[in-house]
Amino acid sequence: MKTIVCFGFVLCALSAAGSVILTRPGQKVTLECGPDTFNQRLVWHHGSDLIFNTPKSGFTRRGSTDIVLRSKVKQEINLEISKVKEEDAGKFICMADGKSHEHTLVVVSVSASPSGELQLGSQVSLRCQIKGVDSTVQWRSPDGSLHPKTAHLTSVSRSHAGTWNCTFSHGGETHSQSLDINVEEPETAASAPSQSPEDAHKPTSLHSQPGVIQPPSDAVLLLGLVWWVWVAVGVGCLVVLLLMVFVIVLCKRIKRRKRKIHMLKNGRLPLKPKKYCQCDRPAAAAKPQQGRRREKPSAPPLQPLLM
Repeated sequence: MKTIVCFGFVLCALSAAGSVILTRPGQKVTLECGPDTFNQRLVWHHGSDLIFNTPKSGFTRRGSTDIVLRSKVKQEINLEISKVKEEDAGKFICMADGKSHEHTLVVVSVSASPSGELQLGSQVSLRCQIKGVDSTVQWRSPDGSLHPKTAHLTSVSRSHAGTWNCTFSHGGETHSQSLDINVEEPETAASAPSQSPEDAHKPTSLHSQPGVIQPPSDAVLLLGLVWWVWVAVGVGCLVVLLLMVFVIVLCKRIKRRKRKIHMLKNGRLPLKPKKYCQCDRPAAAAKPQQGRRREKPSAPPLQPLLM
């Protein structure tokens, strides 16, 4: 009888503990309540803060925390959180029809500084930060060795390349988050082509190397450049200078014209009347007379008749 009671107590404890969900900052995560549906009321809490209080029929009451703005109910009962932040980690309680289901959201941040591909012999720091549970955090290297949650590698070797796992334990289970480390050969470590003993005694010349363009032997070099390069640079600078002068003059003319139009619109500049008076113009020369016509003699007055 005692064995049955203890077994039931363990099942109840595991049900209360719920599931552990791992995610990274900036990702989207879905928390499953437990049951597939509810009949009367669904309530989601983040710790003691309310997220949603949804009755089967009626209006949904929302909380006032930041996580509410990034959360929504999915598939009628589950909770979906977008753009996860580190402060979102912790306990989530889903109450469906009065039955409580507890879940733990763990936000894991893994990073390498510097990031990207690492050079042989370089230094790197690996960091693993866990939010949501209190547990011992360790790094497990590709060769199986263990390192603290902040591992400092003073000299990167080929054995460090591969997948590093940030591990922690919670509720009797071990969880991990991976980070890939790539190691490449440094450029200076590339081996030079071997030379035969006969070639080693021969004088090397750049003219004998294929693909190397050499300037003419009689060309005058100034600061390592041929004269025509400097000529091209000078011509280019002169063209740029002329363009700048042209742009400045054009801008000034446009401003002057706009100022004049503005003054005309405001009536500040009097309009110049057109000169219609032609008094000052020289008079036209008189036409020469071609001669007077002979006037016809007038008829003599009529004399009265004597009777």
